[in-house]
Amino acid sequence: MTLKTTPLNAAHRAMGAKMVDFGGWDMPVNYGSQIDEHHQVRNDVGMFDVCHMRVVDIKGADVRIFLRYLLANNVDKLTLPGKALYSAMLLENGGVIDDLIVYFMNEDWFRIVVNAGTADKDIAWMKKQAAGFKGPLPTGEAAVALSPASGGKLDRGNMPISIISRDDLAMIAVQGPNARAKVWEALPGSRELTEKLIPFSAVEMGTMFIARTGYTGEDGFEIMIPAKAAPFFWATLAESGVKPIGLGARDTLRLEAGMNLYGQDMDESVSPLESGLAWTVDLTSPRDFIGKTALLANPPVNKLAGLVLLDRGVLRGHQKVHTPHGEGEITSGSFSPTLEKSIALARVPKEVAIGDTVQVAIRDKILNAQVVKYPFARNGKGLL
Repeated sequence: MTLKTTPLNAAHRAMGAKMVDFGGWDMPVNYGSQIDEHHQVRNDVGMFDVCHMRVVDIKGADVRIFLRYLLANNVDKLTLPGKALYSAMLLENGGVIDDLIVYFMNEDWFRIVVNAGTADKDIAWMKKQAAGFKGPLPTGEAAVALSPASGGKLDRGNMPISIISRDDLAMIAVQGPNARAKVWEALPGSRELTEKLIPFSAVEMGTMFIARTGYTGEDGFEIMIPAKAAPFFWATLAESGVKPIGLGARDTLRLEAGMNLYGQDMDESVSPLESGLAWTVDLTSPRDFIGKTALLANPPVNKLAGLVLLDRGVLRGHQKVHTPHGEGEITSGSFSPTLEKSIALARVPKEVAIGDTVQVAIRDKILNAQVVKYPFARNGKGLL
């Protein structure tokens, strides 16, 4: 099978990257020392090729109404242009199709960034929902005028919603305490536009789209840029002293920051309420959304918890966790370079409490781990 490549593939190879098959993409896992790259982002700045992720533009009249139904989080929280929201997109049974970020640009345009491995599935699901989506029923005087008693007809009709995959765009993430300063240095004119940009918001700059978001627990920008311009911008960042960071460090950074990874910490078989994502699900507003009925009918029996290994060893995904309240399983685990300890996210019975000691089966050994509140590290320092 031929691997997919990003516009930066040649640049990675020129920089000496070790390339691996990442879900069908030829991607850099590291450029030398993964631990050094991890510390580089926590303490200074690094850049990531995230061009494999997909940008999707949702356009049309009253597109907000469509997204109210499509997403588990409530896009009505988005009132300022450029503001972003993290949400899950669910099946009718409450399983997670994907986790994503949605940006409000105007009432006819929302931008969504989805995961690489689920992009085609996500877009197919969005188009399926949009094809049969109908607008809201009229209310008040309009409803009376259209009611059968008045000789009218209540017919909403299909709403014109466009789902546009922006394959022409690439994305580069610059993360770390010095990330913003380095982007301002490499991209003249960007400081004036982004210096007052609050976290989880974005702004357009010509053909570029600069978002103050990320997947590392550090400050910085995720920059969408025309794919043809990506190699030049990558080289410009490198000339400004920004070092490239591979997928290996990206994974330990996101785990320390307590950020979920699709396919490990959640998937179509698991409720977001059992994946540490309850804060992204709006069950209080009267609106309906796909999966809401299933979530209300099936209260969570498990939860996602943080673990720190007390004995010598390394926590990994799928290791069994033994607790006084029943069995659990590690979803993501690794060595934490910041804490110099082995850490994990684990799905355990909801009765398990912070401070409890549990046992993890690692090969032929049973080792002790403590249940802790995650995130484990953010903003350049450990939190435990």
